[in-house]
Amino acid sequence: MIRVVIGSRNKKKLKEMVDLLGDLSLDLTDLTPYPNAPEVEETADTFVGNAALKATQLAPVLGAWIIGEDSGLCVPALGGAPGVYSARYAGTHGDDQANNDKLLREMAALTGAERGAYYISTAVLSDPTGKVVASVEGRCHGTIVTERRGTGGFGYDPLFLVPEHGKTFGELPLEVKQQMSHRAKAFAELRPVMERLARGESPA
Repeated sequence: MIRVVIGSRNKKKLKEMVDLLGDLSLDLTDLTPYPNAPEVEETADTFVGNAALKATQLAPVLGAWIIGEDSGLCVPALGGAPGVYSARYAGTHGDDQANNDKLLREMAALTGAERGAYYISTAVLSDPTGKVVASVEGRCHGTIVTERRGTGGFGYDPLFLVPEHGKTFGELPLEVKQQMSHRAKAFAELRPVMERLARGESPA
């Protein structure tokens, strides 16, 4: 069985990947079994650039197929911010509370359509030599509410309202979120490639 590693130690990302691709004959894991894997600095100014950095730098070191994934929240009225800085918007990487607080402050004067936003996820698959085999993108559009709602998910989920449900990602059950999230859409695009890989065919 071919091992595919998601270039992250984020257990919630791994769970989403396993839920979306776990029925395929692939050994899916994250970086946990590789404690000495290098930390890839996200120095690109685009999501796809950062995803590609993770995939192409980790693959030859680990000798495995790698999915590099980068995602974030973009608010057009803020010039696309938080954008590629979504995880460290308030300065400290992964401080969801501080990031949410900063976003609420930045958007305090915005109303109506100005509060529109979208989540974006890009995933890049690299073969064990570091060659990019596939690159996909998924987006989910919504609105930023004025206060946190719900405790589910992570990142900006308690602030991201999905209009067709009238609830934030923080309020929606995980199985509902996974049907429509940016990451679900990206991995749906990637799935045909992963199916070929699982069958032992050329994924490209």
